[in-house]
Amino acid sequence: MHDSLLLFGATGDLAQRYLFPSLLHLLRDRLLPENFRVVAIGRTEHDDDGFRAWLRERIGDGDARNGALDDLLGRIHYHPLNLNDIDGMAATLSRYADRPAVSYLSTPPNLFESACLGLKAAGLLEPPSRLVLEKPIGHDLPSAREIDATLKSALDESRIFRIDHYLGKAPVQNLLALRFGNTLLEAVWDNRCIESVDILVAETAGVDGREGYYADYGALRDMVQNHMLQLLALVAMEPPAALDADSVRDEKRKVLRALRPMTPVDAANDSVRGRYGPGVVEGSAAKGFTADSAVETFVGLRAWIDNWRWAGVPFRLVTGKRLPSRTTEVLVNFKPVTHWVFERPDSRSATPNRLRMRLQPEETIELGLMGSLAAPEWGATELMPMSLDMAMLPPKRRIAYERLMIDALKGDQTLFVRDDEVEAQWRWIDSISAAWQQAGTPVQEYPAGSWGPAAAAEFLPRTVSSRAGRRG
Repeated sequence: MHDSLLLFGATGDLAQRYLFPSLLHLLRDRLLPENFRVVAIGRTEHDDDGFRAWLRERIGDGDARNGALDDLLGRIHYHPLNLNDIDGMAATLSRYADRPAVSYLSTPPNLFESACLGLKAAGLLEPPSRLVLEKPIGHDLPSAREIDATLKSALDESRIFRIDHYLGKAPVQNLLALRFGNTLLEAVWDNRCIESVDILVAETAGVDGREGYYADYGALRDMVQNHMLQLLALVAMEPPAALDADSVRDEKRKVLRALRPMTPVDAANDSVRGRYGPGVVEGSAAKGFTADSAVETFVGLRAWIDNWRWAGVPFRLVTGKRLPSRTTEVLVNFKPVTHWVFERPDSRSATPNRLRMRLQPEETIELGLMGSLAAPEWGATELMPMSLDMAMLPPKRRIAYERLMIDALKGDQTLFVRDDEVEAQWRWIDSISAAWQQAGTPVQEYPAGSWGPAAAAEFLPRTVSSRAGRRG
């Protein structure tokens, strides 16, 4: 395990909320090397003591009592740097090339290339040092390839870790266990038994403070291109030969390459775009999104995977800002029973089986069935929906970044995204962008606190509130 971490974007929101707390917890639990050090790089002017005081105010009140916070702060050295100044980066950071390091770029993607070149000049990307990059990788396929070319000029693919924190979530990993560890599920995991799949990522938050970024990316590039397509790939992939990095990522890539490109003709039926206006979210008034660009904060898509397993099965992807509740879930909807023999309910009112995997706010896996808990003494047997609910409540759940941080320090790429996956994802996303542009697909306004524009009803899961106008 490497014992030196260079963290770029150290004063950013992600570092404050997740990265430093993850390091704090790992250090407290003695999962990091004894001589572990953190080199923090940000834009704000601080010396070491100033940064440590700034960070102390933002994290770890509970851990301050047991000394873990002091231990972490004592390991941190801070440098304010301009990441576009390659020579300046090299001069400042070369002192840390004394041992292999993991460099973590929690920065906007337009700084990836210059930061990579600066690290290379400082001697910090020589084998076996590694580089971790946050999403998104580029803005489209050409820009992703340009970034990748710069990365490959400095280090090989085996030492590049493209992070998607959804892959570090325990329920996502449990999806693989459920699928490939149980004959009951794998035997019915195809278009013979599955009618549709829903992937929903709903957020109550808006884009406050990120207007500039969001005006360039929108929901399609910000959420669908990475998180949602990775979830889709895990649901739809073929069984890997082993659970090693290359075997798992080979199968995900096959799924992503099998996604049917969207055409202008498809855009009207298989997509909807929305943008939130003023409204009420969780009892509080919310302003609308006012960026000048015609970018969406809500997107609903119907994706088709053109292979033997999934031919004809729609994958509905929905994500949006300023929605009524914060939830991330995957629903696998099974086909109805082919021959219904019960009078109550009749076949039209029966609820087909459904597997629901929720990632947030709580982590649960629920299997919806039909059963008769208490058959009447006379008359017809009456069935009713029932569920097997597997709440995931261990004594202490680690956040996704803790798992991924350890994997990067160890060099395990299984839960990280490979270059060919990124290209396949962008190829499909670019087809949607082009289809929208050619078809003139409008961005429809929806009030904050609703489930998107009216046209979104066809894309929303059945578990969503009936106020959204659910599918029939």
